[in-house]
Amino acid sequence: MAGDPEADRFSTKAWPVEIRHKKSEKRLEVDFDDGAKFSYPAEYLRVESPSAEVQGHTPSQKKLISGRRHVGIMKMEPVGNYAVRIEFDDMHDTGIFSWKYLYELGVDYEARWQAYLNELDTKGLSRDP
Repeated sequence: MAGDPEADRFSTKAWPVEIRHKKSEKRLEVDFDDGAKFSYPAEYLRVESPSAEVQGHTPSQKKLISGRRHVGIMKMEPVGNYAVRIEFDDMHDTGIFSWKYLYELGVDYEARWQAYLNELDTKGLSRDP
C-alpha cells in the first residue's frame, strides 16, 4: 500500500551488488548498485541493530548497548531478496538488516557513531566489556 510505513521499511532505491564479510577485521562491506560503498564495523551494526531488543517499538525506547567493542559477526543469511539477518558472536541474532537500513547506516555512519560515543560518555559507559 502506498505510503504504508511498514511496507516502506523494506523498499530500497539501491541494491547491493557485492557483500563481503571481513571476519578478521570484524567488518561488513557492501557495494551498492548506485556506486555507494560502505564498510561497517561489526560493533556499529550490533549497537544499531534494527531488532526490537535494541530499537524498542518506538524511537524513545531505543536502548544504549555498551561493551561491544570486540563483537564480531558469526553468520549471515539472506532474508528474501530485501535483507540479511546477522548473527553476532555475543549471540544477538534477531536483527534483520534491510538493504534500505544498511544504506542509511552507511550514509549516516559518522553522525550515528558520534552520537553513540557521546551517549556512552554521558552515561558513564564504555565500549569495552
